[in-house]
Amino acid sequence: MGIPEVEPTAPSPLFRAGATLMGTNGARQFLKKYGWRIDRAVIKLTNGHVSMSLVLPEVLLTHTGAKTGQQRSTPLTYFTDRGRVITIASNYGGQRHPAWYHNVTANPRVTLTARGYTGTFVAEEMTGAERDRLFDLAKQFVPNYADYERRAAGRRIPVIAFTETASDS
Repeated sequence: MGIPEVEPTAPSPLFRAGATLMGTNGARQFLKKYGWRIDRAVIKLTNGHVSMSLVLPEVLLTHTGAKTGQQRSTPLTYFTDRGRVITIASNYGGQRHPAWYHNVTANPRVTLTARGYTGTFVAEEMTGAERDRLFDLAKQFVPNYADYERRAAGRRIPVIAFTETASDS
């Protein structure tokens, strides 16, 4: 896998400080409303080498709109597990799943870009014990996910695993 490996069980103190800052109400509101747009542009401009979040590992997900068929790009925090890129469809703890989640479940073939690497991947929603194991890792990695889980008020936050595939298959 060409996407840089990110071990979820050993975040650095700098990483934890960045996650704490991103979990504040003001930062969460800014990121939800404006930050992802700015970050998407920064990631594209630097070919995935820099993001607004200089601490959290981010991947740029390029996906196809479920209704429109248009290409969309969304920056997401990620970690890796068993050769897969793992993302959490938290929507900052909102009551609904994020739009990118609906798009990748309708059109699971996507492009991921991180740190100068771009590849073709297939998305799969994790369920059961595997979903729970990965979500527990995510909460250990980014404690904000526990807060998002509480804020989601009963919405089961999806965990999506991306597996790299040949670009022409």
